[in-house]
Parts: sequence; structure tokens; C-alpha cells
Amino acid sequence: MNKSDHFVVPAPPRLDRTVIDEWLAQFPDLNALDDPVWQKVLDSARPVEISAGTTLFRDGDGCQNYMFVIEGSVRVQKMAENGREIVLYRVNAGEACILTTSCLLSHQRYPAEGITETDIRAISIPVARFDEGVAGSSGFRAFVFSSYGRRIADLILLVEDVAFGRMDIRLGQYLLDTVDEEGNVAGTHQAMAAELGTAREVVSRQLKEFERRGWLKLGRGVIKVSDPAALRKHLSTPF
Repeated sequence: MNKSDHFVVPAPPRLDRTVIDEWLAQFPDLNALDDPVWQKVLDSARPVEISAGTTLFRDGDGCQNYMFVIEGSVRVQKMAENGREIVLYRVNAGEACILTTSCLLSHQRYPAEGITETDIRAISIPVARFDEGVAGSSGFRAFVFSSYGRRIADLILLVEDVAFGRMDIRLGQYLLDTVDEEGNVAGTHQAMAAELGTAREVVSRQLKEFERRGWLKLGRGVIKVSDPAALRKHLSTPF
């Protein structure tokens, strides 16, 4: 499959008990369900393996499946007409995608795109069984809405951060959150801008200010955080 193509879930064999146990261990709220409708959902579940860099869905696509990620990470992002982009969130092991849930519940198309950052393993159930599960299984319905509510809260925090947060504080926190044991932060200024929902020029200007203050050194494709203590102090007592 070409990685630029829209991802279509294949039809592999049914889950064996080992895969089911691994899935439910990642989603413990589902482990105790035993009603007949949930059993139909369980019977329809299929394992999928998807390579890194695959576009799972694009802005405007319809949703065909509900997926539970059991290994790996999916990046969900929104691209503006002017080329600006923002990473909305990631779907990691033990999580389901909030936009997928929203599209399935509202019968709307995706408003963003999802791309696998790593190879992923997931469990997929078709739309018809998802609808039956939500309508007929109180336990599955509670799981879906609880998961949805938690991720909505995360998105609200992102909106507040982008709208009201200071860029020097947000960028400084991003650097401290992603720095490795050797003090390096890998990635381009454009990638950081996408993570923070701003323009590359804004990130570059702020990084140069941090460098001027002696907190880091800029290199090609990597940033060396030379004084993390000073950067951390700035976050607590910003000028």
C-alpha cells in the first residue's frame, strides 16, 4: 500500500484469545462487559497492523471503522489553507481517536487528518457494529462517552493554551518536555511550530532569543539545551 493512499482496513481473520486478552488489558473498562450486544461487537473485531507514515484519514474523509490502538502512536493534525498546521493530539496505546468517535456519532466527515507516527497495531470494528454497541450495550456506551469526554477536555486545554498562552512559556516547556538525556532536542523549527500551533518564524525568533540569553545552542536539526535550570526558572518567573 502506498503510504500516501487513504488507509482501508483489510479483512483479516477473527481475533484469537491472546489478541483479545492483550486488547482488553489496554482497555480495562471493556474487560468486564459480557452482554449479548457487546459480544457481537467483540465478534466483529479485527486486528490491523499499519506501517509508520500511513495516512489513516484525511480532512473530508468519511469514517468507516472505530479503532482501538494497542501499540504505537497516531498524530492527528489540522492544516490551514495558508499552510499553517497544528498537532491536535496523539492517539497512543490504550486510547481511541476522539475525532473518529465524533464522526461516527454525528455521521459527519473528518475535519482533520491522522497519520501513523510509528508502526501501529490496533483493533478495528466496523461502523455498523459500533452503532449497535452504542445503542444496545450500556457498558460499551459508557466507555465510548467517557473516553470522548476525557479527550474533549484535553482539546479545550489546547485551545486555551494556543489562544491565551505566551509563546515563550509554551516553547520553553516544549523544549524541557522533549529534551533527551544528553540535552538535545531533535526536530525542525517547522515541526515545533506545528506542535505549538504557530508560525515557523515565531518559533525561530523565540529560539534565537533563548540562545541570546545563553539557555541553548541552535544547530542544524537539533537544539542543545545548555542551561535547563535557567530555562525552567524562566517558566516559573517569566519576564
